This record gives sequence, C-alpha cells and structure tokens, in this order.
Amino acid sequence: MKKILIYILLFIIICFILPAIFTNNAINAKETISNVDNQQENNNENQEKNSENTEQNSNYEYKKYGTIKLLHQKTGQVEEVQLDNYLLNVVSAEMPATFEIEALKAQAIVARTYTVYKIKNKKHENADICDDSSCCQAWISKEDRLAKWEESKREENWKKIEECVNKTKGKIITYNNEPINAFFHSNSGGTTEMPVNVWGGTGYPYLQVVETAGEEGYTQYSSEVILTLEELKNKLKTKYSDIQIDENNNEDIKILEYTDSGRVKTVKFGNHNISGVETRTLLGLRSANFEIIKENGNYKFSVKGYGHGVGMSQTGADAMAKQGSNAEEIIHHFYTDVEIKDINSI
Repeated sequence: MKKILIYILLFIIICFILPAIFTNNAINAKETISNVDNQQENNNENQEKNSENTEQNSNYEYKKYGTIKLLHQKTGQVEEVQLDNYLLNVVSAEMPATFEIEALKAQAIVARTYTVYKIKNKKHENADICDDSSCCQAWISKEDRLAKWEESKREENWKKIEECVNKTKGKIITYNNEPINAFFHSNSGGTTEMPVNVWGGTGYPYLQVVETAGEEGYTQYSSEVILTLEELKNKLKTKYSDIQIDENNNEDIKILEYTDSGRVKTVKFGNHNISGVETRTLLGLRSANFEIIKENGNYKFSVKGYGHGVGMSQTGADAMAKQGSNAEEIIHHFYTDVEIKDINSI
C-alpha cells in the first residue's frame, strides 16, 4: 500500500509540478533577457543622442560673432581669436574647474553673452573686448592656466572646461531678443544686488534682487577687515582729505541706510556721508554688504559676499548645480524674464 502511495506521488510530481516549475523558470529567463535587451536599447538610444549632441556641437557654425578682436591690456596687442577658443580662457580664469559642470556651462553661456554684448556696445576703439577683469572679463592663457593647476589634474580640468564651452556652443541670454549685459560675481552673500545701487543709472529690468541658498559653505561668503581709527582715517583721506572723526562719539561712525538687498547704501564717517560701494573700494572690503563693530578701540568690518553682487553668483550657481539644477535653470534664477537663444537667431 505504501509503495502504491509513493508511486502516485511521484506520478503527480512528474506530470504536474515539474512542468510548472520549468515553465516559470522559462518565463523568468525570458523576462530577464527582455529587460536586458530593453536596458541595452535605452543605453544605445542615450549614446546615440549624446553622439548626436556632440556632433551637432562640433559642427556648429557661427554666422556672426564667431571671431572676436581681443585686446591684451599689458602689451596693447589686439589678437583675432575664435569666440569659443577665447571662452576656454575666460571660463578657466573666471570659475574654478572644481565647480559642477552645470555651473561651468552656465558660466560659459554668461561669458559668451557678455562678450557679444561688448561687441555690440563697444568700449575699446580697435577691439571688441579686453583681458582685464576690472574692465571687461578675466582671461588667462592655456599655458598659464595649466601651470597653476596640480599636474595630475591638468588634463582632466581642461577637458572639463572644453566640455562646458562646446556643449553650449551658440547659446546666449537675451531680453527682448537682444543679448543682455550679463554681469556676474563671486558670492552674493545670499542676495544679489540691483545695478543702480552699484553704478547708478536706470539699471536693467533683467537684473533684480534674488535670493540664493547654499553660498554659506564657500570661503568667499564671509570675511573681515579690522582697522585702528588712524588706519581708517588714512584710508578715507585718500579721497576725503578733510575727514574728521571723533572716536568718543559713537554716532560719528554709523550706517545710515541700506539697499533693498541689505547692502550698505550710505555710511557716516564723521563729517562725510559716503556710499557703501565707495566705502568698499576705499577700505578694501570684499563687498558692500557689511557691518561695523567697534572692538577694543578698533573698527571691525564684518563682510558677507564677494564682488558687486549684480547678476549671477558663481558660488550660488555651483550650490544650485549641487542641488540638481541645470545650466539653464541657474541662468533663469539669476536673470529675470530672459530667454536662452541660439546666437544665429538674433
């Protein structure tokens, strides 16, 4: 009887259970193969798209502005260079290669826009733009740039700069179909500034006060300058020879007014009221966003940010890129109501 039961069980296993197991395994194997095929197909599609983008970028032809005249301020020499070759030297001078690629791409678009704006609004008689950052935008030769980088990082860094320029070929920022005056700076201290508060004039509608998170982690975010009263007066006397400050009167050194961005608009130094921007220049401060604290008879200027604060903050761009923003999102954050267009379309 036991043998009969065993035979019956074996018969059931052979006829019903084993075929079901093999069928499931076959289905799973087929699904796995299908998934692998789909994944490979997606990878191939992405590779094809990347290849197409790279090919499109490498084949891009400028109908205008493809060649610029660059003035080297130290020598007075004017050199004709390809626009994007020039931008390699600008981006590598203006932004650290360690920054995120999307921040570097944003910098490339901003620098290209700034260059075209300068071409259309000439400042130099025989050149489109110069290599002096205090006048136009910074520029450094490839040889000098490579020499300043750690040897093991040179090739990698330069390829990264080339990638950000080449992948943005032809892209510029426009307002009313015209290239904008694409100002940028190192660190906004959390809030950008309007140009009218820096240089006067009527300003630009696309350059507004915007807030940016994440800049606190950069060394450019905070700094301080400590001066004795005598040192302070000597610095102010380079412009205001009749300056008089009573150190016993706490009202003789006082911030009187702030801009909408929180920067100093006017500060009282004894018998003179001086703008925050001019104070920054005279005292060698990193920005006009500062506080004045009297400590042990000295005056401490506690500063937030680095630069004039107008337009794109470079560290702010990097902070946004770290949070997942792409180059175009970064640009739209710092420049109000603008469009990113192909330069050949304007």
